[in-house]
Amino acid sequence: MRKWLAPIALTLALVLSACGSKNDSGGGSEPTASPAATGTITYQAESGPVEVPANPQRIVALASAPNVLSLGLPLVGVDEWTGKNPLFTDKLAGVEIVSEDNLEKIVELDPDLIIAGTHNKNLDKMAEIAPTVAYTWGKLDYLQQQVEIGKLVNKEAEAQAWVDDFKTRAAEAGEQIKAKIGEDSTVSVYEYDAKNIYVFGNNWARGTEVLYQAMGLKMPESVTKDVLGPGYYALSSEKLGDYAGDYIVLSQTKGMSNPVFETETWKGIPAVKAGRVITIDTEASTYSDPTTLDHLLKLFTEQFLALP
Repeated sequence: MRKWLAPIALTLALVLSACGSKNDSGGGSEPTASPAATGTITYQAESGPVEVPANPQRIVALASAPNVLSLGLPLVGVDEWTGKNPLFTDKLAGVEIVSEDNLEKIVELDPDLIIAGTHNKNLDKMAEIAPTVAYTWGKLDYLQQQVEIGKLVNKEAEAQAWVDDFKTRAAEAGEQIKAKIGEDSTVSVYEYDAKNIYVFGNNWARGTEVLYQAMGLKMPESVTKDVLGPGYYALSSEKLGDYAGDYIVLSQTKGMSNPVFETETWKGIPAVKAGRVITIDTEASTYSDPTTLDHLLKLFTEQFLALP
């Protein structure tokens, strides 16, 4: 599941792609392909039953593309945000960037399955091109979404196996980290653009699902109080310290700067002064799919255990 905060991405919209990774960095076994299937299966979509290929070979994914990638299914078209993500560059070689506004391009790709979000336009027209399944962002949590994509592409067992393995590995990593930093130590997740800084709750990508849900690390009381509901919260510079935990995860966009980091307010935050700041790449952390989750699980485990 991908969650993109608009001011940070130059637009005030959520760009969905269900979060929700392959195990290229997590230590678990990568899902294996099931024997080739033919014909169709009936998938119970939000809109009702849809006949979809039992073994899709030409998938266009305007949403959930990373989830599909993790299951080894062939994509012929993806949304631009997935295409920009550095974690997927190699796997998307030769895959076209498409959008809901360019139906002609989708027709040219001759898909046998289209995956979209319910927010996408032209769903009825897409359904005339190929069987189309749309998901509502946030209706399922980040792990349920992976299993649901598994059902859609006839790989539910593989998807569930990854979920079970990830939960075990993340819980073990969480115990290691808490043993190092202290059971009651808190972690905040910040992100910034040129003018603003945001703090995130427990389900807005940027590793929040890994840190808080899967690893069981704690957030400051101020974050619990003000941020869990809306998912993210814009901070004024003078309130930066009010939401800072004992440790800070800072999501950074390459080439983006913010003058607040030169202020005494930022430099005076105890976590900053103590060097307890972990940086992550925004473009590589705005989904919650298996590839992203495994990448962040490995990064967090290594970085937390290495901090003072």
